[in-house]
Formats: sequence, C-alpha cells, structure tokens
Amino acid sequence: MDRGGPEPPPAASHQVETDDQTALVNKPKNKGGNSDLASAGFNIINSIIGSGIIGLPYSMKEAGFPLGVLLLFGVAYITDYSIILLIKGGNLSGTNTYQELVRKTYGLVGYLILSTLQFLYPFIAMISYNIITGDTLTKVFQRIPGVGRDNVLTDRHFIILLTTIIFTLPISLYRDIAKLGKVSLISLILTIVILIIVMVRTVTFSPEIPKSENAWIFAKSNAVQAVGVMSFAFICNHNSFLIYGSLEEPTLKNWSRVTHVSVSLAVVISIVFAACGYMTFTGYTEGDIFENYCRDDNLATFGRFCYGVTVILTFPLECFVTREVIANVFFHGNLSTVFHIVVTVVIIAVATGVSLVYDCLGIVLELNVSEPVYSFI
Repeated sequence: MDRGGPEPPPAASHQVETDDQTALVNKPKNKGGNSDLASAGFNIINSIIGSGIIGLPYSMKEAGFPLGVLLLFGVAYITDYSIILLIKGGNLSGTNTYQELVRKTYGLVGYLILSTLQFLYPFIAMISYNIITGDTLTKVFQRIPGVGRDNVLTDRHFIILLTTIIFTLPISLYRDIAKLGKVSLISLILTIVILIIVMVRTVTFSPEIPKSENAWIFAKSNAVQAVGVMSFAFICNHNSFLIYGSLEEPTLKNWSRVTHVSVSLAVVISIVFAACGYMTFTGYTEGDIFENYCRDDNLATFGRFCYGVTVILTFPLECFVTREVIANVFFHGNLSTVFHIVVTVVIIAVATGVSLVYDCLGIVLELNVSEPVYSFI
C-alpha cells in the first residue's frame, strides 16, 4: 500500500481558507496604532457631526419632516455600510490607504482622480471652517459688554488668525490621529450642549412661532437638496483609513464594532437635533438654525460659541487627510519631522489665506458640492 503520497486536497483547501480569513481580519498597522475603540469612535463621530449638524433642521424643511427622518436614517445606513466596505476592500487588496485601494482597483488614472478629490474636499472644508469660525465667534463676542463693532474681537480676520495660531495649527501638527480622540470627545460634548440648547428653545419658543402651511406633509419637492445637506453632515469616508489604522488592534471586527456604535450615536443626535430645530420654526427654518434665534438671546449665543469651538476642533481631522494625500503622492507615504511640519504649515497657511480673502461661505461650499448647508448664513 502506498503511504508516501502527498496529503489529500482538503489540507490545502484549509490552508487557503485560513489565509483568506487572515487577510480579512489582520491588516498591517498604519503609523500610530495607539487608539482604543472609544477614541476612534469619538473621531468618527466628530467627523460626522462636528460641523454639518447645524443644517439638519433645514433639511427637514426641504424634504418634509417624515420623509426627512427616513432619508436621514438612509444616509446613516449608507455611511455605516460604505466605510466598513472600504476597510474590507483594503484588507482584501492588501492596501492600507484609500488612494492605494483605488490605484489597485482602477489604476493610475483612478488614483490621480481620487487623490485630487480626496485633497480638495477636506481642503475646501478647512477654508469653510475658518469662515464659519470667523463669522460665528464675532457674533458671540459682540454680546460681551463693552465690545463694540470697532473692537478687534469683532474683526473676522483677527479671529481666524487667532484661532489658527492658538488652536488649529498646533493640534494639526500631531502625527498620530489617535491623539485627536480627546479633542473629538470635547467636540462631542459641546455638540450635546448645543442639542440641549435647541431642545430647551423648542419648549420655550415653539408656542410663540406661527406654524407654516403644510409643515407636516410627508414629502416636499426639494428632497434631493435635503439629501445633499445630510450627506455633507455624514461624510467621513475620506478619513476612514486613517482612523482605522490608528486602532491598537486594527481588525475588521473592531472596525465594524466602532463604526456601528459611532454612526448609531451620530444618527440619534442628528435626528433629535433636526426634529427639535424644525419643530420650533417649521417653514421658517434657516440653513443655519442659529440664524432663527435673536441676536440678544444669551442662551443661543452660548450655543453659537459652542458651535464655533466644535468647528475649530473638527478642522484638524480634515488637515490630517490633506497631509496624508500629499505624503502618499509626493513622499511615498512617509514624511520626516521637518517635512511634516512644513507641509502642515503650508496647507494651513494657504487655507487660512483663502478664508481671509473670501468671506462668502456659499461660494466656497458650492465648490465642495455642499452649498445647501450654509447658503443661508
């Protein structure tokens, strides 16, 4: 009897299956790898609702409240599914950045197109955040006794430069996105404070605001525009690989867990915020919900201040993405300490310079295909 032949095929099949499972579950760590699940979740939530939440009540007005809630759930589901699918695709293809995944899938042309878009979206977002910060905080400081219109605190250029030098630039200089976890936690807390303010004003203002006609019909004709607002609020695909790579154990299981929890919390906050804002002003709801409140409303002024700070704290997440794109395209993914500082300073300097020259947020956001959110500020 021949006993010296090779092992039967099932062993080889088992080996292939094991390799496939390893490719799915394990992935080489990106630089950093110091983030626990909570910190990664805070970064995802901050990326989702850090700035876009303020326009969600307006999306209810445009879509019709019942349809708007359904659309918001739909956008959240697509966000959850897509960012998990991105990481799964990266694991299967052996890539650890969005750009590498697209290059392996679509070749050099796709890589260049994606790199351009992945740079432009967060870069234009950085410009818009500076403009929002300048416009929002100047309104807040005008409420301080003794601060007149000729005071330096009411000068948007001064505010933008001040917040850039003191806050956004130093935070953006971090090399590890895991260090933004605490920053994102502060942003989340401030977002919840804003939510509480809007809920309080729903109780106090809603009876005094006349309800508009057809305020509660199921659907309206501008539902597509509403989806644009919601998509802007929930977009976080561009920094998914960065956050995933920062995990201490970057596995698909951990990523799925943190994504489900983060998106679920984000959609709950978003729906409550959108519902309260719309219930207060119905057909009179503005693109920036704070524009509906009186300038002498101190509680709303505090909400504006909290919102301005959340925008400042969201800025570095976008800067990380723009810097990564440049590093991947021109430096093979690795930046020395000197080039890390130089690239970061140049990116922020250019974004700040543009935001100082242009004060029309609508024009900036039209370039980013996100104009509906703030076109009414």
